[in-house]
Amino acid sequence: MPKIPKITRKNPDTKAAGKKGVTKKTARKKAAPAAVVKAAPTLPAEPAATAEILDRLFNVVVSRQGTDPTVSHSARLLSRGRRKIAQKFGEEAVECLIEAVAGNTEELVGESADVLYHLIVMWVDAGIHPSDVWAELTRREGTSGIAEKASRPRDPLAV
Repeated sequence: MPKIPKITRKNPDTKAAGKKGVTKKTARKKAAPAAVVKAAPTLPAEPAATAEILDRLFNVVVSRQGTDPTVSHSARLLSRGRRKIAQKFGEEAVECLIEAVAGNTEELVGESADVLYHLIVMWVDAGIHPSDVWAELTRREGTSGIAEKASRPRDPLAV
């Protein structure tokens, strides 16, 4: 397949990629037609992972409250209290950051799942429902992050 010359933005109707007389128009004419790729047939599979999985996970963690800590990791975390839950969340967040900085995508995905799980355990312990968080995200949607942060009340003790 012939290489398509690079079109520069400075003067698109003249020289491009160091080749005389090549313009956008002639580059399109000389370029080979793009190959048509047929999509592979999709087979019925597991349901796609969507945000609803977080709501389902939340319901599972809620159902583990007050159950036997020797049978359920969620029950064990919840029985140990908010300090331990926060510690575990912090450990998972740090592991997530380490994998991100190291560029380990596969490990980052796994650690991200751990962070979300431990965040949900913290929400359950604090009595926060995911819909509260989704409502806050909806409220912020379409607002610049800079504008949103500027609208927050300032802590006079913050440095």
